[in-house]
Amino acid sequence: MIQVIGLKKNIELEIREKLSLNTRKQEEFTNELLNYFNEVVIISTCNRTEVYLNSSYTVEEGLEKVFQVFNWDLNFKKYCFCLEEENTIKHLMEVACGLHSRILGEDQILGQIKNAYKQSLKLGSVKLELQRLFQEAITCGKRFRTEGKLYEIPVSSSSIAINEAINSGAKNFMVIGFGEVGKLVVKYALAHDITSLILVVRNVESITDLIDSRVKVMNYDEGRENTDNIECIISCTSAPHLVIEKKHVKKDGNPLIIFDLALPRDIEKEIGDYKRVKLYDIDDISAMDDVNKKLRNERMQYFKYITNDAIKEYIDWKKLRGISPHIKNIKEAGNKVVEERCDSFYNKCKNSDDIKLAKTLIKSTSDAYVNRAIEVLKEEKLKGCEDECLRILEKIFELRK
Repeated sequence: MIQVIGLKKNIELEIREKLSLNTRKQEEFTNELLNYFNEVVIISTCNRTEVYLNSSYTVEEGLEKVFQVFNWDLNFKKYCFCLEEENTIKHLMEVACGLHSRILGEDQILGQIKNAYKQSLKLGSVKLELQRLFQEAITCGKRFRTEGKLYEIPVSSSSIAINEAINSGAKNFMVIGFGEVGKLVVKYALAHDITSLILVVRNVESITDLIDSRVKVMNYDEGRENTDNIECIISCTSAPHLVIEKKHVKKDGNPLIIFDLALPRDIEKEIGDYKRVKLYDIDDISAMDDVNKKLRNERMQYFKYITNDAIKEYIDWKKLRGISPHIKNIKEAGNKVVEERCDSFYNKCKNSDDIKLAKTLIKSTSDAYVNRAIEVLKEEKLKGCEDECLRILEKIFELRK
């Protein structure tokens, strides 16, 4: 049974931090979960933690196993939601299309789903049902964005942070972290007429393809020494601890705007008490609406039929899996009839060209009726009436002796 266990929406940031996952331990978590579940995919981002499972457990039992592996306090299970089967399918398709994102229609979640799926493939934690589900969801998300032309209304926490900083007059930036989000932040920043950008990373030598005269790469110690020389800090690391503390920022000085896009947070929240500092966490950024929100919502609702099509396609595929053995038997029966008729003809005809033509005609005739029988069986399966249809086909094709 397919299930998803995830964090509910609109949970306080302090709670989400307690239920966040260290990205460096996801491989370990996945392997541990495979001791209990047939298939596992973990999606863990700054705004979303969801675990997709193929399980023989009830959802309540599955939730307890997940909490056990993640070492989460079971008292926090009230902050989680659990879905199974069709609701899980619907949820993932809508997530892939950005319909459940804090910033409606944001364009990062599809890439995050792809990465989670690739990681699961690498670890061998998806085999059949979840593998097909994630393939369908990724295809659905791509189609939704392409046909809905959501790229015409780009939006993400990264772009919102940059736009807010630019509108506040910031020209000198510091970006801490160069993962998926950090790369987007740098890309959006350099697309504007900024003066300088300090990129802070753990390993300076790892940055080899960022060529721009406005960019200077520093390690963490160097970056902390320069926090008072810039006008905007955007931090987006996957560190499990604070990256910038009060001791790294002077209380008095020029105005400083800070965006903390990380979960757990990178920036000590008391820094926001300084009069010269405006500190925004991921929830604050999500609340920064823009004039495009209404347009995005209208466009996404109009194209929601794409999501519904994908949901139906996957559910139909799952239903039809149950009759695969019967389809195989029907095809084998058809091939047997062809071989018998061809053998009979071979004994009566010695012309090789005639034998070849006859075999082609007999095979095509057999295939036409076999394929039609299979299509009827599929149609009846989707109606829930396959038993009577199968009984008749078994008589016709002599599948039961």
